[in-house]
Parts: sequence; C-alpha cells; structure tokens
Amino acid sequence: MNKRVLITGGAGFIGSHICEILSKKDYTVIIADNLSQGNYENIHKFKNIKFYNKDISKDEIEEIFKEEKPDFVIHLAAQVSVGNSVNNPYLDAEINILSTIKLLELCKKYGIKKIITASTAAVYGDSKYIPIDETHPKEPFSPYGLSKYTMEKYIELSNVPYIIFRFSNVYGPRQKISGESGVIAIFSKAMENGEIIKIYGNGDQVRDFIYVEDVAKIFVKAIESDVKNKILNFSTNKGITINELFKLMSKIYDYKLSPIYKNKKTEDIEISILSNEQAKKLFKIEDLTNIETGLKKLKDYR
Repeated sequence: MNKRVLITGGAGFIGSHICEILSKKDYTVIIADNLSQGNYENIHKFKNIKFYNKDISKDEIEEIFKEEKPDFVIHLAAQVSVGNSVNNPYLDAEINILSTIKLLELCKKYGIKKIITASTAAVYGDSKYIPIDETHPKEPFSPYGLSKYTMEKYIELSNVPYIIFRFSNVYGPRQKISGESGVIAIFSKAMENGEIIKIYGNGDQVRDFIYVEDVAKIFVKAIESDVKNKILNFSTNKGITINELFKLMSKIYDYKLSPIYKNKKTEDIEISILSNEQAKKLFKIEDLTNIETGLKKLKDYR
C-alpha cells in the first residue's frame, strides 16, 4: 500500500536525503518548505515528489493536509542556529515552538499515524557524564536548546503518536554553512578554496558527528516500524575534538594551512557525546558510517 509522507523542511539538508530514500521506495512524498534554508535543486529530480513552497509558521498549511491526506509527518522545518537563537530568541521560539504546536493540531485533526521529528543534543547542556543517555538532566543554556526541549514537551502532551530523535552533530552532502552544526561544512569549503580556518576556543571541544545518510535511514525505519512515543538519541557514540577533526580533514583534503584560534563562543558546549544504545536496539542498527569514511564521501560528493 502506498504511504504518503509530509515532510516539513523537506528540501533542506536532512530532509532531502530522507526524500531520496522514500522516493526510491515508492512512497508519495509531500514537501512543505519555504526554501529559506532548503534548496529545490536538492529534490527536483526525485520521483513521487509533491512540493509546496510554504512557510509553516506563517502560511496556511491545512490545505496540504486536506489535499494530500498524509499518513505520516516528518517535521524538520526549524531554526537551527544557536547563535541566531541568542540574537533573536523570539523568532527562534516562533519557528521551533509555535509552528510545531500548529502542526500538532493539524496532525490530531487529520488522524496522522505518527509524527517524527528532529531535536538536538543541545537540550542536555554541558554533560554531567559521558556518554549522555536519554535520562541525563536537561539543562539547555541557549534559546535554541530550550525551544527544542519545549517542542518535545508539546509533542509528548499532544496525544499524537511520535518519535523524537535527539541528534548529535549531523554532517554530509547538501549541508549549508551555518552554526556550530555546520563545522564540517565550514571546514570543507575553506579547505577546497584554500582559505584560513577559524577555530573558536582551544579546539579541544569534543563532538559526536553522525553522517546524514544514517540519519535519513533511521527516519525511514521510524515510519516502517511499530515503535512510537519514544524520545531517542541518535549518534555514533564516539567523540572527536575539533583539533582532531581539523587534522583528519586536512589529510583528506591535502590542506596545508594552519588554523587561527579565536575566543570561545559563550554558548558552546565543551563535550557532547550521545549514547545511541536505545535507538540501535529498537531499530536493529548495526553499522554506522565512521567519521573518516563519511568525510571522504563528502569530499567525493563535491
């Protein structure tokens, strides 16, 4: 039976990879995206795609539910920059909280079978222990982390079946250069262009990078499984410092320049490594893309 999936932000970085998989599996994919972060070029070649240039925070999107009758909703439209959330917390809340509430009301009205959405490791704040599991205290210290945590709570209270994924730092093809989560994209572009790279702080900050194709695959598994009403970390459960990342990428890109170190950003988290045990067990995941393989795939894509 053909399943119909509505993806908000579907022309963006993660969304386009999910669309690519679903279109090959003969799902009907409905995309709502205002193209502020997404790009139509990311999705225009895929089959079984219907595209609506809509801003879910401002435009009337109920017509999409009426017309397309989706079975599932994947909610990716979001404000994802920590820095922008600090500079404009009102906009951050409007996009990440109020838009989600509006979407949830439509999910209830039209009997959506499951909503699957992306949250973030930023809900935890600085780590009290490593790796961070789902029971770790939630102490976000940026408006972005707070808005995503608030979004989670509204979803839990909605009575709409859900899966919420708290992702570590996602990287890979089609990622725009913005915010801390785009550090690999920033390094990649600079190395390709022979530009000097800036590292904020001493470079010993630890991050857990997950390849975008692995993220896309788990969204598809979430649609096809009976798992529901879960909040799950998804990561590699392996950390790398920014300095180590720089060295590894310099080798892959044959980059010879030295970085410039700048003052640490106040909203930066020192160490973020997420435990992925629950998600791996529920979705029977065995192999994930290691960082060196993922970086080489990114370079070859470009």
